[in-house]
Amino acid sequence: MPGPELSIEDVIRRIGEIGIVPVVRASTVEEANRAVEAICAGGIPVVEITMTVPNAISVIRELVQRRGGDVLIGAGTVTNADQAESCLRAGAQFLVSPGFAVSVLSVARANAKLAIPGALTPTELMNAQDHGARLIKIFPCGNVGGAKYLKSLKAPFPHSSLIPTGGVNAANAAEFIAAGAFALGVGADLVDATALRDGNLEKISSAARELVTAVSTARASLRSKKAS
Repeated sequence: MPGPELSIEDVIRRIGEIGIVPVVRASTVEEANRAVEAICAGGIPVVEITMTVPNAISVIRELVQRRGGDVLIGAGTVTNADQAESCLRAGAQFLVSPGFAVSVLSVARANAKLAIPGALTPTELMNAQDHGARLIKIFPCGNVGGAKYLKSLKAPFPHSSLIPTGGVNAANAAEFIAAGAFALGVGADLVDATALRDGNLEKISSAARELVTAVSTARASLRSKKAS
C-alpha cells in the first residue's frame, strides 16, 4: 500500500541514508517488477524506474500501490514536463533526468517533489544549482574518469550533493564514496539484464547485498579517517 506523503527533505534524507539509487531498465513490465523485488530482497529499499521501461507509468503506479509503504519509488530518464507530470500522478516520490531540463524542475517544484537533474561539466552543475537543484546526478561519470573526475568536480563544489551514475559498481563504490559522492546511481552492474531475463533473481539480490556492504564499509572508513 502507498506510504505517507514524503517531503523533499524526507526523500533527500532517505536517499542519503541508503546511499544507493538502483536504476531499473527492463524490457517488460514483468521484468521490471521482478527486478524491484530482487533489489529490495538485497537490502536496497529505493528504486528508479526509467521511462524506457515499457508502460513505465503503469509500473510506477503498481509499485507505489504494492510497495510504496516501505520502498522509495522514483522515476528516471524523465526528459520533459509531460513525463514529469505523469510520473508524479502515478505516485513517484522523485524524478531523475539524464540531463538538465528546466521544465522538469518546474513541474517538480510546483508539486513539492524532488527532481534530480543530470549534469557532467562544472557549467552544467552550476546551471542546475542556479535553478534550485538539491541533488545532482553526474552522468555518465564512468566515461570521463569515474571517481577521479568526481573528486575533481567536488573541489570547487564541496557542498554540492552529487550522485555519480554510469560505471558505478561494488568494486569501485568505495572510491566514489571517498571522492565525495552523496549516493551512487547503479544500473546494469546491479540489474543484470541476462539474470533478469533468465529469472536468476538471486544474482541481483546478491549484487545488491554486495553493494550495500561496499557503501557501508566505505562510509565507516571515511568517518574513521575524519575522526582521527
